Amino acid sequence: MLRLYDTRLRRKVDFTPREAGKVGVYVCGVTVYDYCHVGHGRTAVVFDVIVRHLRASGFDVRFVRNVTDVDDKIIRRAVAEGRSSAAVAHEFADAMTADYAALGVAPPDVAPHATEHIDDMLRIIERLIAAGCAYAAGGDVYCAVGAMAGYGQLSGQSPDELLAGARVEIGEHKRSPLDFALWKGAKPDEPRWDSPWGPGRPGWHIECSGMAHRYLGETFDIHGGGSDLIFPHHENEIAQSEGAFGRGSFARHWLHSGMVSFGGEKMSKSLGNVVGIRKVAQTHDLESLRLLMMGVHYRSPMGFEIAKDEGGGGQTRFPDLDDAESRLEYFYRTLERLDAELPGAGGAAVLPAAGRTAARFKEAMDDDFNTAAALGHLYESFQLANKLLDDPQSAPRDVRRATVAALARDLRQAGTTLGLFARAPGDFLLARRGRVCARRGIDPAAVEARIAERTSARAAKSFGRADEIRARLRADGVELMDGPTGTSWRVVVP
Repeated sequence: MLRLYDTRLRRKVDFTPREAGKVGVYVCGVTVYDYCHVGHGRTAVVFDVIVRHLRASGFDVRFVRNVTDVDDKIIRRAVAEGRSSAAVAHEFADAMTADYAALGVAPPDVAPHATEHIDDMLRIIERLIAAGCAYAAGGDVYCAVGAMAGYGQLSGQSPDELLAGARVEIGEHKRSPLDFALWKGAKPDEPRWDSPWGPGRPGWHIECSGMAHRYLGETFDIHGGGSDLIFPHHENEIAQSEGAFGRGSFARHWLHSGMVSFGGEKMSKSLGNVVGIRKVAQTHDLESLRLLMMGVHYRSPMGFEIAKDEGGGGQTRFPDLDDAESRLEYFYRTLERLDAELPGAGGAAVLPAAGRTAARFKEAMDDDFNTAAALGHLYESFQLANKLLDDPQSAPRDVRRATVAALARDLRQAGTTLGLFARAPGDFLLARRGRVCARRGIDPAAVEARIAERTSARAAKSFGRADEIRARLRADGVELMDGPTGTSWRVVVP
């Protein structure tokens, strides 16, 4: 039985979809005014894995992740750069798609853009006004929070507590500081659409309600996003959606991913520690970032370090990603060895430890999508695989072959759920070696020349010379591996 932690209920609950066998999932996407940073990437990876596991569990999933393409930040950038808001949004929406693909994030089933669904938002606003839950004032329309029973249920705060920190901005016509804009009257040089209350644009919160209802209906199974959206965004989504369609008519479960910090501080532009996905990709394989993210439970904060090269060049380094990429190399190298084995013997028994790989992985994932525990189980199976590969006498021949084949199958199947191990091992290992060589100043062509010299020495039975070349390469951090098809090499990372 799949169990998930519901933010609104503040506990784990058994997951039973609204419609047997089908799951509707809505996740708040990015406001596309700049390149995506690692925090965006974590939320995308978290819900990518959640959707993958739901599908692996047999559910027919409809996954919707929106794009916010009209917003104050987009408008400010457009004005500063002398171009249209639509041009800014288009540029960074395309960049987001490319960055998420590089992170191994599968595209959603539907990726609606806010500007394409203005009519859906207007219909909800009209229902709210008719129900007495919203009011027009000065060309704007506001949601009347005082008319909403249960406001604060998601964030766990009472309206009185929330009111203490609320305020009315200059130019707003709110009746209460807690009320929020559903429609904003047009200002000069801003994008605008016609409405019953005059030209303007939607408020941020109504955008997601409009798109969620459009593609998933009045009630659906899971709504997700980063924990920074719990208040006010998701709280306001509940208020406006339930005000329009009735209590309990929006998302049945709420899931939130933890925030990302660097060097012990929350990532923020004001602190200057925002790290873009593209910045990480300059020095690391992004699959290592994905692996690092999954080593922490999705609800927990995730932190890693930023360092500078000791050589004085000032290049940014990410020590935690160095470690994650080394682990990924271990996994891919093991898979390469498994692929080189003969097919398993039909009908032969499998060692019990290997036979439990898939079940233990699923058990961890069914426990609120616990990727950290799932990876721990996979690591034990990788260790078992290497033990069997290193020691042909560790099990009877037919049992060993059947076990190796089962491990190769189950590890890759689990990798599909996690979005890992999708490449041919040789491709990853070659790219990894190139990055490490560049980082350590090793010339691959020079290494290949030394290997060719060693091969000639061995052919001439000059084994002392061959051993000397191996030793010199080892001193430079290069490990040689002799095999039936020749000599391969890798850089040993300290």
